[in-house]
Amino acid sequence: MIEIKEYTNFDLTEIVNLYKSVEWNNYLKRQDMLEEAFKNSLCVLGAYMDNKLVGIIRAVGDGVSIVFIQDILVQPEYQRQGIGTMLIKEIMKKYQTVYQMELLTENTEKTVAFYKSVGFTPANEIGCLSFIRM
Repeated sequence: MIEIKEYTNFDLTEIVNLYKSVEWNNYLKRQDMLEEAFKNSLCVLGAYMDNKLVGIIRAVGDGVSIVFIQDILVQPEYQRQGIGTMLIKEIMKKYQTVYQMELLTENTEKTVAFYKSVGFTPANEIGCLSFIRM
């Protein structure tokens, strides 16, 4: 059984292992930045199975006018079991009165279908355009 709860005790090894499992290697090049990012997040929720962290969602923003979902990861062996959906829905419930909730993701059929299934709309479908500087 999956339990979703606040992720409050940052464990670098646990987080690095999760990011490695989904091959999000850019974060791993700057582990000091990753740790600070977690500490400064608006909210971090973990998905646990038998007290083992198997997924995480990290949100940033002010919690009133905007919540930006920065990271959502689920270990590959636990994907396609509804854990990502549970994490997103819990964030949406926690910030149900926020003016806008955003995220940025790769443009693949799989990710577009997933985010549409939980109520998100691609920005271009509502006449918006997204910009990024990295």
